[in-house]
Amino acid sequence: MTDREPPMTSSEGAFARATGRTVPAEDGGADKPRYRRYQYDLIAPHCGRSVLEVGAGLGEFAAQFTGLDRLVVTDVDPDAVTLLKNRFADRTEVEAHQFDLAGPQRLDRPVDTAVAINVLEHFEDDAHVLAVLARSVVPGGTIVLWVPGYQSLFSEFDRRVGHFRRYTPATLRDAIRRAGLACELSRPVNLLGGVAWWAAMRLGKVQGPRTGAVGVYDRVLVPATRVLDRLLPIPFGQSVLAVARVPDDVPQAGKAR
Repeated sequence: MTDREPPMTSSEGAFARATGRTVPAEDGGADKPRYRRYQYDLIAPHCGRSVLEVGAGLGEFAAQFTGLDRLVVTDVDPDAVTLLKNRFADRTEVEAHQFDLAGPQRLDRPVDTAVAINVLEHFEDDAHVLAVLARSVVPGGTIVLWVPGYQSLFSEFDRRVGHFRRYTPATLRDAIRRAGLACELSRPVNLLGGVAWWAAMRLGKVQGPRTGAVGVYDRVLVPATRVLDRLLPIPFGQSVLAVARVPDDVPQAGKAR
């Protein structure tokens, strides 16, 4: 972030600061449907019948969930929440709320699974945030995390959108354990995306993702990444995927919603 940007603790415009996109977004995320489906196919097997997504933004990922008993979509940005309410207005199983992980909030009815995609890296005390999030998950439930991978990929774009760090599987496992949760999975994903990100952001000094390049990546590299995932152990990637298990004795306390 630059000195001219408002702090990440302010909810107004939080989505734009965290992603480099605006609310509402003109593209609607339509230039990367294969990538979103790739994320979904990796995340959904670890989700139960009721799901909370924090930092849901414009709802592009959450819209892929169908057939759930309950889907709670949240964001700290009130403009994003308004968009979420409009987007899911015809789906009776969906709730949209403003939800601030920096505070002691919790759902009044905990869910089976919480999903946080590109959220944890925005908080200095990541273990505390995970412990707060666990209060909205039933004992024995899961928290599924998708975070930027590998400090070697840290770029000016990361600084501009307020990232404190990028993760390795080991550092993400450590944050999960410090939060008092059990880590069931932590592994790199999206090898080709990591190579492309390094070339663009570190070598090319690109300031952020570009729509045209993202479209090419979605059409060409995502299908190839799926093939590599099936054939090879992935030693490195643009992101890290983790699954944390909430213990049976996690405190269910805090500010109810």
